[in-house]
Amino acid sequence: MNTPVYDVILIGAGSIGTPTAFFLAQAGFKVLVLESVASVGQGSNKRAIGGIRATHSDPAKIQLCRRSLEILSTFKETYGEDIEWDQCGYSYVAYTPREEQVLKDLLPIHQQAGIRNAWYDTQDFLKILPDLNPEGLIGGTFSPDDGSASPLLTNHAFYQHACAAGVEFHFFEQVTQLTMDHQRITQVVTNKARYSAGVVINTAGAWAASIGKLANIDLPVQSDSHEAAITEPVARFLGPMVVDIRPASGSSNYYFYQHITGQIIFCITPEPNAWGFNVSETSSFLPMVSRRMIDLMPRLQHIRVRRTWRGLYPMTPDGFPILGWANGIENFLLGIGLCGQGFMLGPSCGELLCRMVQHKITAEDEKILPLIAPDRAFTGQELLK
Repeated sequence: MNTPVYDVILIGAGSIGTPTAFFLAQAGFKVLVLESVASVGQGSNKRAIGGIRATHSDPAKIQLCRRSLEILSTFKETYGEDIEWDQCGYSYVAYTPREEQVLKDLLPIHQQAGIRNAWYDTQDFLKILPDLNPEGLIGGTFSPDDGSASPLLTNHAFYQHACAAGVEFHFFEQVTQLTMDHQRITQVVTNKARYSAGVVINTAGAWAASIGKLANIDLPVQSDSHEAAITEPVARFLGPMVVDIRPASGSSNYYFYQHITGQIIFCITPEPNAWGFNVSETSSFLPMVSRRMIDLMPRLQHIRVRRTWRGLYPMTPDGFPILGWANGIENFLLGIGLCGQGFMLGPSCGELLCRMVQHKITAEDEKILPLIAPDRAFTGQELLK
């Protein structure tokens, strides 16, 4: 039996794999996407809460997310689907001098990158978030161009457009082997078939390291479990995403926003990290985060929580993604380690991976790629994870 041949094979149909497949097909490539589960976005994508921001501490992530904001904020006009985009903005609160200093130190970086973000003292900040607890509030930052959208609707829309452009998606098909010859992947073997492609792209999310092992390379991506929840819908009263970076017992930060349909969606960053692949909810999450949220915004105390869940963040040692050609394997491209920000990074990273396959790197790409390269030193640290 002849082995089916493609220009590009992607492993994983999540927040980055699906848009990458679409952009590749748009560029004229014959594309196959292999996914071990039933449909697109069934790993970490469906567990994302939907925030999209350019307010990062790293120049690469800033530029990538600026481009994602351009894509997602105009998605309905460009592609036709309503992905529930809401330009709600992001706000970071400061109740101690530590947060004030961190946020103010980042403003020159954001302003140099062309991001609208500013510091507001207490009274002006309360005009943006009037329901904040004013006791001890120093102020905060607000970036009005950031926003939110539906991860499920977005990924499904990319999937539909990818299919229309000719992409083949094979579901319930798990990659079991990567056949190598002279530093090149010659075949991708699954539980159902064998395939060949000029380029193989690892977009396997939390499972990226296991795909790397099939090619005999160690990828510094480790899965961290984060919990989130959603409330009943209530009348709109909250504008921007609210981020509180004060460390506390059990979490290093937490954040929440009101979706355009009225629900409050919230999440924590666990401290210490919850390494592993466990996605079962815990009994400690809701009491811990709700106490912090109600203290910050007392108005939340009477809103009922509908559901909690737990998702996987594919973390790198420095908190920045890994995009680039794998060391020692000439046709193995990596789009991994998006650190729980795959939804906001996925569209722009998909475009970048497409340009890499085309060998059409831009001057801006040349500035970004060393910062997210697979062979970097991993010595920095994202300040606004």
